[in-house]
Amino acid sequence: MEKTINFTKLRFVMLALSAVLIIAFWTGTFLQGGFNFGIDFKAGLNQRIHITSSSDISESDVKEALNGIDSIQVQSIGDVENHDFMVRVGVDETVANFQRVVKDDILNKLKSAFGDGSVEIQSTDFVGPRFAGSLTSQTIFLTVFALALILVYIWIRFKLNYAFSAIAAIFHDVLFLLGFIGVLQLEFSTATIAAVLTIIGYSLNDTIVIFDRIRENTKLVKGKSFEETINISVTQSLSRTVITSVTTLIAVTAIFLLATGSIKIFALNLIVGVIVGTYSSVFIASSILLGWHNIGAKYSKKSVTSKNKDEGKVINFNKA
Repeated sequence: MEKTINFTKLRFVMLALSAVLIIAFWTGTFLQGGFNFGIDFKAGLNQRIHITSSSDISESDVKEALNGIDSIQVQSIGDVENHDFMVRVGVDETVANFQRVVKDDILNKLKSAFGDGSVEIQSTDFVGPRFAGSLTSQTIFLTVFALALILVYIWIRFKLNYAFSAIAAIFHDVLFLLGFIGVLQLEFSTATIAAVLTIIGYSLNDTIVIFDRIRENTKLVKGKSFEETINISVTQSLSRTVITSVTTLIAVTAIFLLATGSIKIFALNLIVGVIVGTYSSVFIASSILLGWHNIGAKYSKKSVTSKNKDEGKVINFNKA
């Protein structure tokens, strides 16, 4: 018979470890002023600039050249020797014709610092305050709506305890991934939302496979406690879980190594998300499911005991 790994033995340690890391990540995020929102969620001007120069140019050089412009961010894109930069300026509603004024100011300052013919504006994007606020609210609504649909689906397919455990594991993954993004000050953009939703689907699929095996084994495996059934089910699903995760990580890591800019950050988010999603499917979701079962069993036992005592009191009263 295949050896069963006692995963649930470590459930309190794993839950505590997750709680500590999530709290640490979010604390670090808030200490740094919150998330590093990109142009999609933060109203302002976004320009991709190429500077032709025989000497090395760093982010600090570009930022020094643009000194005097408020709320400016400079990020190098790709290899340093390519001299490609992303320049972001937060919107100032007190400035009339903000987009045109700031665009001209950036170009003039860079020309003065690096030469008249050395600066090329490759692309310009502008997001107004109303659009940025609307996008943020829509993102929150759609994410919550998707989680609600997932809850209903799992509730119908399994039971409420399975649905609650799966959603709790998803929240764990989202909080961990967002905390990781925030503490490293990675850009938070629409690509980040795409990565989060992708990880939600990946983690949920992995969790459902394990839960389906648990449900089957509760009928097939006789004479075993629910905790033993969970360990048997997770052990049986482990090879499939590991193989799926490793093959996915190989593909995503290749993208991370070869890509640049927002695609590279997107791939990094997926790498972290796949690892955390696999971990939560094995340790977090099953631990919460076991906890729910134990609490329910204890409550049922107390109810039966209380009922028996009440019946005994009635019988004794009648005899008297």
